[in-house]
Amino acid sequence: MSKIIVKDKEITITQINDDDYISLTDIAKIKNDGDTDMVIASWIRRADTIEFLKLWELINNENFKPTDFEGVKSKPGQNAFTISPKKWIELTNAIG
Repeated sequence: MSKIIVKDKEITITQINDDDYISLTDIAKIKNDGDTDMVIASWIRRADTIEFLKLWELINNENFKPTDFEGVKSKPGQNAFTISPKKWIELTNAIG
């Protein structure tokens, strides 16, 4: 594991095989160090975030379930829409 400093916060970079993964929780600390769960929840419910995650999974995950994603993609942006990373993974077989 290595680290970089962004806006005075340590961001963890983990290498698995030859791929680098950056900690989303560490990035959320830049916005709100005390409530990273809320930062991530606000980010993941955005329509553009869901679309990005879908594209990433289509490129990198042969087991992604895009048809299961169809039920999710019309809801982002609605006030009552919520989704957690755990729920995203369960619905779509996401790996990212």
